Amino acid sequence: MDWLTLGDAFEAACLLRCTPPPATARSSTALPAYASGVEFNREDAAQRMRQLLARLDIPVTHEVAVGGLRRRYELHRLWVPQEHRGAYTRVVDAGWWQGRRELLGGPVPGASPARRRLATRLSAAAWRSALLAAGRHVRRHILGVRLTDRELAAVLIRSAAVLDVPARLRPGTGCFLVSVNDGPDRARILSSAALEPARGPATTRDTSPPSTPAVAGATAGRQPY
Repeated sequence: MDWLTLGDAFEAACLLRCTPPPATARSSTALPAYASGVEFNREDAAQRMRQLLARLDIPVTHEVAVGGLRRRYELHRLWVPQEHRGAYTRVVDAGWWQGRRELLGGPVPGASPARRRLATRLSAAAWRSALLAAGRHVRRHILGVRLTDRELAAVLIRSAAVLDVPARLRPGTGCFLVSVNDGPDRARILSSAALEPARGPATTRDTSPPSTPAVAGATAGRQPY
């Protein structure tokens, strides 16, 4: 897997690990549970995932369900067609394990500048995914994210170190809290993660009640990583 593809596949894998599998695909397994689709409660996370999958030549269907009475909300579901699920699972799974190995293994002595830049890009991708799709935990003195995936929490700790930011890991009830201090540390994480709406052609999106979700085809060109 070339490094450009690795960056996209690893970021997509991190987005998946930030979320539970869709209600129709619950499973006790780890990554294979996401073989058919994923749900996000934020549109920018769904759009970023669509962009990444388009770069990886994986077609996806985007469903938007609108629910709630007094407090309205949107649920964004992305589904991969049956005939592409094998390729989708393989590329995302390979991206996760190769990216994880690059980060947790640490740069070997004499590593090339290109490989060190790769570690920086992977670190930024991990934090970008967590800030988009994981549970935000923002307090006056910290910026944090809540995760249920222990391995992703370890990757975020290592990624912060690569970005020259100290991070803390604190177990919670059913989750892990990864946080950095407010001020320069928070600013560096946000700057490295480049939090902004996913780039790509604008698409018209319909919404519908959860019982009859609207479907929009995902189209996005490959942008420079």
